[in-house]
Amino acid sequence: MEEQASSSSSTVASSSQLQPSLDDCLKLLRGERDEQRLAGLLLVTKFCSKDDHTAIRKVYDALGPQFLHRLLRTGIGKGSDVRSDSRDAYLQLSITVLAAFCRVPQIAASEEMINKIPLILETISREAGSPIIEDCYEYLFLVSTASEEGVQTLYKSGGLNVLASQMMILPNGSHMIELALRLVQIIVIKLPSENVYSEHPTDLSMVVCAVAKQFAVLQNALKFEALHLLSTILSNRNSAPVYDALRLMENDVWSTNLRIGIVAILQNRVAPSHKLHALVLAECVISIVGERWLIGEMNLTGSQVSLPADRCILLILESSRVEIAVLLNDLAYLKYEASNASSNRENILVKQRNLGVAFSLVEKIIKLISSFGGEESTANAIISESTFTKIISGLNETIGVVLDYLRDAKEHGQMKGDDLLAAVRVIGSYLAEAPDACKDKVIELLAYMLSIEGEDELSPFYSICFLLPMLCQITLKTGGCKILASSGAFREVVGYLIALIDQNNFTSEDNGSTFLACDTILNLLLKQEQIKFPSDDPSFIRLLVALSHWAEGMDDASIIMMASSICSLILKLTSEESLLNHPDFTSGDIGNLSKLIRRSFVMCGQLTNYCSGCTHDLISDDAKAEVDLFQIITSAYSSWADRFPSIKQAVESSGPFGFRRVS
Repeated sequence: MEEQASSSSSTVASSSQLQPSLDDCLKLLRGERDEQRLAGLLLVTKFCSKDDHTAIRKVYDALGPQFLHRLLRTGIGKGSDVRSDSRDAYLQLSITVLAAFCRVPQIAASEEMINKIPLILETISREAGSPIIEDCYEYLFLVSTASEEGVQTLYKSGGLNVLASQMMILPNGSHMIELALRLVQIIVIKLPSENVYSEHPTDLSMVVCAVAKQFAVLQNALKFEALHLLSTILSNRNSAPVYDALRLMENDVWSTNLRIGIVAILQNRVAPSHKLHALVLAECVISIVGERWLIGEMNLTGSQVSLPADRCILLILESSRVEIAVLLNDLAYLKYEASNASSNRENILVKQRNLGVAFSLVEKIIKLISSFGGEESTANAIISESTFTKIISGLNETIGVVLDYLRDAKEHGQMKGDDLLAAVRVIGSYLAEAPDACKDKVIELLAYMLSIEGEDELSPFYSICFLLPMLCQITLKTGGCKILASSGAFREVVGYLIALIDQNNFTSEDNGSTFLACDTILNLLLKQEQIKFPSDDPSFIRLLVALSHWAEGMDDASIIMMASSICSLILKLTSEESLLNHPDFTSGDIGNLSKLIRRSFVMCGQLTNYCSGCTHDLISDDAKAEVDLFQIITSAYSSWADRFPSIKQAVESSGPFGFRRVS
């Protein structure tokens, strides 16, 4: 037995002596001939684990960067002539060793490694499907994360273009797709977004399509990485060119994949931060493709699982409602109850941004529902009656919560803040479609809401703009006019209209707001006999002056007729003598008013002649509206003409103006 043991021990010792050590490999790596170095590289893998940075560093120092560079170029086909089978082996060996070396951050950050990025990108483009591609992605990731120069070289060498073109063909859920995702994330986070988005909108749109596919199909942690990358790309303030590129896509598979992924996030138990990213992403997608995206198919190719088409809108509404309730509660506490509000400033700003996303989604759902035109039959063709009822119920409840938040702010004397302005906007969006919703709360808070200012506003403007559609609707009835008059809120609308006119640079959006304000004031003035109205209110004097200047030099019949009708109704409340004694009014203003009223008579005389030759069906809607306004003007004129001799003389000195009612 002892002899056998002695013999076995001798054999093991002899075998150990025959096996090369790390030092033997290092000697080969330092050899003068390439054959020695290749042999050393083939052996060294037995001694170096990927976490043994000390051993890796020794190997790298022994080999030196020049040999590896020549080996890589030979493998790519840019070095000495070798057989193709040998070249493939050299390429695989060089890239495997390079990726291993880059696990040491100091090596990855070296100039030698950064300079090889273009060659690695070329390899990825030429060797798609090769086993070495995974090592290529790992190399790029390690070098790009090791230094700022690494990610800049990756970008300048066309890295984003290569990644975009390759990501769609990478295996779902593979380590390669994970590395590719992270590489894109590094580029869009670390580099100036104004450059990346303006220079590579098409590449980024291709990335979105590829990552959207992963987001839909994956059911592991990589799904969340895809979610964060997508929300990062699409929520960037410079992402408009990417939006345009996505709209030009031949199909909308990417948006369907995003719907599938977002629904999966929202209907499962995940961290609140993931749900918030899903809502951010949903808001971005709707901004690109429109509100109809909220309702649509959610079937993955080859999957047996099918979800209802209305699942997405219900989940987004419910998630947004929860976010709104929680965020408003948190903001109220931080602003009014927390011990040190100034130290909470950053926290407040974050919550306000998140609140803006949830508000925006609610507004988009309101817009979608309003597109059905109030016809339940139309809505039922797209969503079920029960879904429609759930949406309306949810919206009513949420608007009530938002109104409570504003009441709390009013009680604390808060009149300024972007969160308050955003609250008014979402309330205005809903009340424009459902003016009777939360009626008691709206009446209580109307004057306050009209006085709210954004953080950078010097006076209320946008709050009035957001509430105008609702105000225009409620003033169609006497009750609504009484609310506006008794609360004094009409002064805010008058001031808003004057501010719009004073800007004197109307866009189509401004024109829409201008005429909404005009219609609201017109509705109010038409019911001046049924409501208690302050006939000497100075805001109306200023409006007279503004409207007469607005119409001066204008050829638009709708502007002239609207301005003249409002002025005619205001003139019923006063006299020429009273106006001329008012500090805000001059004799020149009387002249401008005279011209305005006269022009409206002349214009409608022409319109009457036109309409007399047409049947009712052939008269345009604009012409009918102008005829209605002229009826208001002539009726008001007959009641005050004798009190305004200057205007009467200007009108009647130009000859009679006949008018025939068009029925």
